[in-house]
Amino acid sequence: MTDLTALLLLVVFATLVATGARHWRIPAPSLLVVGGVLIGLLPWIPDVQVTPEVISVAVLPPLLYASAEEIPWRELRVVWRPVTVLAFGLVLATAAAVGAVASAVTPLSTTMAFVLGAVLASTDPVAVTALGRKIALPPRIQVLVQSESLFNDATSLVLFKVAVGTAIAAHAVSLPAAGGQFLALGGGGALVGGGVAGVVALIRRRTEDPVLETVIALVTPYAAYILAEDLHTSGVTAVVVAGIVLGSTGHKLTNATIRLQVHAVYGTVVFLLESVIFALIGLELPSLVRQLTADEQGWPLGVLTVAATVITVRLLGVLPLSVIMQRRRGNGAVTWRIPAVVSWAGTRGVMPLAAALSIPLAADDGSPLPHRPLILVLTTGVVVFTLVLQGFTLAPVVRWSKIALEPEHTAREEARARAGLARAGLDCLDELEAVEAAPATVISQLRRGLLARLDQADADQADADQDDDTAPASSVSATDYRELRRTVIAAETAKLQRLYVDNHISDFTRRRLQRGLDLEEAGLGEE
Repeated sequence: MTDLTALLLLVVFATLVATGARHWRIPAPSLLVVGGVLIGLLPWIPDVQVTPEVISVAVLPPLLYASAEEIPWRELRVVWRPVTVLAFGLVLATAAAVGAVASAVTPLSTTMAFVLGAVLASTDPVAVTALGRKIALPPRIQVLVQSESLFNDATSLVLFKVAVGTAIAAHAVSLPAAGGQFLALGGGGALVGGGVAGVVALIRRRTEDPVLETVIALVTPYAAYILAEDLHTSGVTAVVVAGIVLGSTGHKLTNATIRLQVHAVYGTVVFLLESVIFALIGLELPSLVRQLTADEQGWPLGVLTVAATVITVRLLGVLPLSVIMQRRRGNGAVTWRIPAVVSWAGTRGVMPLAAALSIPLAADDGSPLPHRPLILVLTTGVVVFTLVLQGFTLAPVVRWSKIALEPEHTAREEARARAGLARAGLDCLDELEAVEAAPATVISQLRRGLLARLDQADADQADADQDDDTAPASSVSATDYRELRRTVIAAETAKLQRLYVDNHISDFTRRRLQRGLDLEEAGLGEE
């Protein structure tokens, strides 16, 4: 079997499993790693070897960028304090705890155990985002978990480089040097990401070609990552910052047709990459286990112990922080529900695996780095364990906590927003009618459709279609209708942005309604 054939079969397998996960309403990453492990256990399946470049360069940038684009800037400003505490303090505590436990229960030396701790110290943005898409968490909680998983990678990356440097050079790294390295990595990466976002925004404002826009969207995360890495800063941070900046301004840079095309293409790319990478994680575990030596065969105990440590430290770190925040806000009785969900959402995934694979093969003196295969097994095992345990049980935990948004809540918010958009459209028509800026028959046609929409929204039936507003009557000029409808859609879009800025709707509702307006505008055809 050639490598190309194997890759094609992997894509087909991953796509089928991910599609089945969506159909059965279960987390796709969890099912994919389970399927990968089961396939990898078959005796005729060849050993799977994944190079660091495949994950860190080819896979991570677009997945990180897609995750960052989903973070609304408004909610991020609200949760930046707990995100900062978790991204620094919890990462350091997790690395220290995992290092201590691993050195006690595995053959790893103290330095190599600390390398493992640094690898597993941060939650994974790809896994967290993929698991969170199907769970209706309150916007602030969703942004908190997702933002932490994106920003704690810079801290974990510095720890990892310090730990690896200690292991291969056999001497300790000073705290001032580590602090300077963190500033260079995190701060430099943020500057690079902001610069790339600024350049891309300038280009996209002057571009109206859907194909070129799609290419720019696909190239942006790779440009941010590679440029940052070439400048010896954090490529992960650069991609995250670029994604957040462009995600908060993307609706202003392009028209409806381009937004729809870019969304469709990027959604396909993310689906394929997520499906393949999580399947690869499962496939790789059996082949890694076969590479272990006799004194490393106790790895299952190591995986369970380290995974338990990771989960416990996260719970012990999140709980007091949540208590302090709840008391500062004066919410009355302190609740366990929020810290329970935030703790259980901290899965590991693609990022730790990429870090573990980048561990050098030899020390500075040329001797093989001890127990490197064991670190890969422990890392992959903990990733699989958390994806399976926390992935399959996160939805029940959220339901048990009773903090998830009910479908009726989202429906009511969307209905109110649709009513506001319809009123904004009617006000626009009244202004145009007052100055006789459009034929009366066209205005009447559109007014009937908007009034019907308003009635639907007031009746909480926003998903019903109205024939009056989807096509002009035969006596109405199609050109006049399209021109006036675009004007009304522009007024509705402006109203939608005001509703979001004034905190009347969530980012999820804003994106959903904006997509509806984009679909309607694109359906009008060309001028």
